Amino acid sequence: MAVTSNMIRELLENGVHFGHQTNKWNPKMGEYIFGEKSGIYIIDLQKTEQSLMEAVEFLKELTASGKNALFVGTKKQAKSIIRREAERCGMFFVDERWLGGCLTNFTTVRKSVERLNQLQEMKESEIYGSLAKKEKARIDREEQKLLKNLEGIREMNELPDCMIVIDAEAENIAIREAYKIGIPVIALVDTNCDPDMIEYPIPGNDDAIRSITYIVTTLADAADEGRRAFMGGKGVEPQEAAADKKQEAEPAPEEPPQEEGSKIPEEDREVEKEEVAAEEEIKAEEAVEKPEETPVETILDEEEVEGDIKLDDSEK
Repeated sequence: MAVTSNMIRELLENGVHFGHQTNKWNPKMGEYIFGEKSGIYIIDLQKTEQSLMEAVEFLKELTASGKNALFVGTKKQAKSIIRREAERCGMFFVDERWLGGCLTNFTTVRKSVERLNQLQEMKESEIYGSLAKKEKARIDREEQKLLKNLEGIREMNELPDCMIVIDAEAENIAIREAYKIGIPVIALVDTNCDPDMIEYPIPGNDDAIRSITYIVTTLADAADEGRRAFMGGKGVEPQEAAADKKQEAEPAPEEPPQEEGSKIPEEDREVEKEEVAAEEEIKAEEAVEKPEETPVETILDEEEVEGDIKLDDSEK
């Protein structure tokens, strides 16, 4: 295979061209296969380059118009990469188990997010401290379970405008949900995947860490560039922008109008100052007139003290 561009060279260096074994392939991926070597299919990197550039342009235009994307990758090799790159470009992500109905039953998912917020508010209140140890442990377990599955989509108040998937075969439920409600999907597809329900399939190795890192980083760079163009270079996260819009939509509390007669004239202020000064003078005089307390010495009669020698004044 002749190297015709820098991107193909980078794809080759990161092992994107390696497919699955020849006995584990999907015939629908035949158009993306270049050949076979040692029982392993070799992916055509020219088509990978073309598909990746189309996905980059689409994602850049999408985020430049203020829309959001959802990164999905729950396999062991992709978890940390998905989280890191999604947080870097300010997008949402799912790096743990995909919750069935996360898109098609979005209202229920939002209720779970509200439950998570309630639990965390409870832990910060005084009620949590008064609970029994067993009850605290139950609340902590529920919080950790919700946080594990919902952390990346906690601030996603509406459905995403695009979904980026690593390993279309492993995330087939997520792809079917997105296809059902009309959300475009960008996916890294290997030779064992079905590309029919994917608008922007990127043929490539979805098992190697270097291959996943290269593809996800390229897409994240495009999303970050479009987001910065939309935010005017301010670097504000989409979640923060949504929060600002929500605050702007909420009416600000109106201050009670101040009556004209409520202003204190200068003469009244002087009278108040004189009254305060008079009170301070009275307190000072009372402090001076009050006698100091002296320790009371107990005078004992000499006759009542036993064991003491009684002296006669005449003998002195």
